[in-house]
Amino acid sequence: MKKIMTPLLGILTGVVNILIGSCGGIVAVEALKLRGTNQTKSHATAIAIILPLTVISAAGYLIKGQVRLSDSYVYLIPGLIGSAIGSLLLPKIPKDMLSKVFSVFIIYAGIRMLMK
Repeated sequence: MKKIMTPLLGILTGVVNILIGSCGGIVAVEALKLRGTNQTKSHATAIAIILPLTVISAAGYLIKGQVRLSDSYVYLIPGLIGSAIGSLLLPKIPKDMLSKVFSVFIIYAGIRMLMK
């Protein structure tokens, strides 16, 4: 069963990532946890999975003219700084707290989507 589920969850991660954005990371985290990976490592590994998927997604949007790269510059440098800070904090955050914070962000995002 795991031999079938792992590639299916990978495909689902890619599809969700391009359709909804970073939500592919949510699928990746949960897929990794289902395979027995701990919370912290699941989050870190999901980032490594999402990076190439996001690059491919962004390239597709750029080619189709659906986004201008110049619109992203205002977020790029602060985002890189935040990523560096997050990578230093991740191993220090207790797993149960990380899980709760992750859940709050998912619930918040879900509520915002439902309200639009």
